[in-house]
Amino acid sequence: MKKLLLGAALIAGMGGMMTSVASAQGMAPFGSEEDAAYAAKIWQAMTEMNLAGASQIHVTPYEGTDPHGMMLETFFASATIDGYTGDLIVKRNYGPVGVSAEEVMSDPAAHLGAVTVMFRREAGYDPDNQNWFWVKYLPDGTLDKNPKGMMLAGMVAKGAEVGCIACHGGAPGGDYVFLADNTAATME
Repeated sequence: MKKLLLGAALIAGMGGMMTSVASAQGMAPFGSEEDAAYAAKIWQAMTEMNLAGASQIHVTPYEGTDPHGMMLETFFASATIDGYTGDLIVKRNYGPVGVSAEEVMSDPAAHLGAVTVMFRREAGYDPDNQNWFWVKYLPDGTLDKNPKGMMLAGMVAKGAEVGCIACHGGAPGGDYVFLADNTAATME
């Protein structure tokens, strides 16, 4: 039996800019082929848990905001990737502006814009940022890209003034997770 928490988390942007340190070293802090391969494993785990793919479960969406979507579904769970079990936060981002919960519930696929995910990796992955791996998928599970063409997977926007890590660094409690009204459900 797996515990799955459903709730209203306000998780901000999957923007993307290279850090000045990484640029000086000729490295990008995110978007590598290794990051893409790891993101593919997360998508597979989400599909097996019915959090992505054709058999995905749905809950009543709640009102959201930029950069995620005007209506959101958020799921909190644990997932195992490469033998490591970590916290998984999945947010489905629906639009356009003005879309209602009823419209999303009647045809979620027509309104889904992206799926944004945080997965807490093993200690040492990115200790400066609570070891979170960030990823933004398009509705079909492919990786979204920033305007520079970088895949949005890994330490997205690490060291930048805007983007995933910059915004989430301001979350209360220092865990990079914005929470509001949470409820629990059990998955069999």
